[in-house]
Amino acid sequence: MSLLAIGLNHKSAPIGIREKVTFGPDIIVGALRSLTERPGVDEAVILSTCNRTEAYCVLHDASLEDICQWLSDFHGLELETISPYLYNHQNRDTIAHLLRVASGLDSMVLGEPQILGQVKQAYQTASDAATAGKLLGKLFQHTFSVAKQIRTDTAIGHSPVSIAFAAVSLARQIFSNLAEQTALLIGAGETIELAARHLHQHGIGRIIVANRTIERAHALANQFAGYAIALTELPTHLAEADIVISSTASPLPVLGKGTVESALKKRRHQPIFMVDIAVPRDIEAEVSELNDVYLYTVDDMQEVIDENMRSRQEAAEQALEIIDLHTEEFMGWLRSLDAASMIQDYRRKADRMRDEVLQRALKQLHSGKSPEEALTFLAHSLTNKLLHTPSTQIRRAGFDGEKALLEAANTLFQIDGSSRK
Repeated sequence: MSLLAIGLNHKSAPIGIREKVTFGPDIIVGALRSLTERPGVDEAVILSTCNRTEAYCVLHDASLEDICQWLSDFHGLELETISPYLYNHQNRDTIAHLLRVASGLDSMVLGEPQILGQVKQAYQTASDAATAGKLLGKLFQHTFSVAKQIRTDTAIGHSPVSIAFAAVSLARQIFSNLAEQTALLIGAGETIELAARHLHQHGIGRIIVANRTIERAHALANQFAGYAIALTELPTHLAEADIVISSTASPLPVLGKGTVESALKKRRHQPIFMVDIAVPRDIEAEVSELNDVYLYTVDDMQEVIDENMRSRQEAAEQALEIIDLHTEEFMGWLRSLDAASMIQDYRRKADRMRDEVLQRALKQLHSGKSPEEALTFLAHSLTNKLLHTPSTQIRRAGFDGEKALLEAANTLFQIDGSSRK
């Protein structure tokens, strides 16, 4: 049995590669079942966000190459297309990596809090799909506890830094007075909600929320005195927007070059600031070619994000110390599983010995032996049976000069040597 994590993220792969291997909510359950149906794969959890795609697996007879091949096959890609961008972690490194991810230490925005919720959702999806069993269940619950401790005991999350915050920070640099601007937010998930909150806090003039489900758009817009529209209404309202921030789970772009061109004409070429933080992209890449459009993707946000990361470096170092400690704690639990299995086997063996000697002692009672004789036989026979194999092995270790085994036996049986004095 082994633990394996494979994946790619914003550091290992450009957005054009990342968007080829995402798992949207409509396919992730099928992907989990497909993965655990592979020979040798016992458990699996898939984490898929705009910045990373990762599979966490428990394997008993499958290899790293098998999982990489599954990933490429599932998405209909040649393995050579994605293999240069993939990383992998095994056993102890898998545990440490997941702890770093859930704590926000591996995020584009150091310490950002959204990732923990995404990790929890990934585990919940796998649990509901019955692809996360005892081992991954224990690992992910351990991870949630450690991530909570890091956020409590360090300053990793004290600054309001996130992809959404970085997008709003850049908008504030471009527009000196947000009170005069209209923001169009496409999507209604957590990232968009954070963007709306930050925009509202910084006095945005007007917010429009567009979403596939109009009820969800209304619910979000109402929090910030905004206006809700359906995605199909985007061409009608795009010209009103000075700021566009988009983050949906759509597999195809929701804004094309032609739609944006039409909006610019209606605006008489007043500029539009656009941030596309979805993977796959919500806004066609060709939109960046238009004059009067300033289009940023998640990869373009790195410089803005870097400025907001510096204050978190010391906290990150403290978090890594906590992660090292709890990684070893989980490894100890894993090692204890082997010990528990050995203990169970030894107890079963002892139980068989006990039952065998007990039956012989009962026969002696039935044949007329006194209870004292039967009990003496029982005690001596059981002691001899339990000690025969260990005594033989210790004697052989002494003959062969295996000091390490003798010391281990001394520790195991707590022999104080008093009988030799």
